[in-house]
Amino acid sequence: MALFRLGPAPENANFIRGEGIYLRPGEARDYDQWSWLRNLSRDFLTPWEPTWPVDDLTRASFRRRLRRHTDEINRDEAYPFFIFRQQDDALLGGLTLGQLRRGVSQSATIGYWMGKPYAGKGYMAKAVRATAGFAFATLRLHRLDAACLPSNEASIRLLEGVGFTREGYARRYLRINGEWQDHILFGLLESDPIRGKRGIDREA
Repeated sequence: MALFRLGPAPENANFIRGEGIYLRPGEARDYDQWSWLRNLSRDFLTPWEPTWPVDDLTRASFRRRLRRHTDEINRDEAYPFFIFRQQDDALLGGLTLGQLRRGVSQSATIGYWMGKPYAGKGYMAKAVRATAGFAFATLRLHRLDAACLPSNEASIRLLEGVGFTREGYARRYLRINGEWQDHILFGLLESDPIRGKRGIDREA
């Protein structure tokens, strides 16, 4: 994983490179790819996400989303990224390091979504591994948290395959698809090995 800092705002961005993929904050030019992929994947994503706003896929909503993401990065509160395939710059999905906590915690929560055409192909595992390296080596975090529905077997396999440890069970933890739902809680510490096809992946 490599990180590059690009120019002053608004060009300033965080760029994470993984195995055949890269992650960066969204830009206005991403709207067409993003709206197409989200719309195509709506039924696929609905069981695992909060209820979408009525105007979620509009260009105006996308611009507001980008402004909010820029503010969160500038305040060191969250790092929202889009995931792209390196070979053709296809937008694959998104990943966010959110709820960043400094002080005695030095932790963040990781969340992600993958477009339906690209699910089950290993892209998200590569993105999570690369982002974990960024979180620990660059943001100097101590811990990453993650949560998923007990029925989301693909996400459970992904998190455990990367090296997250199952740590608990939270009742009615998050409001997903319009209902408060139980979640399995996972954690990854800076000292834990990050597992992957190429072994421990921690280069900065």
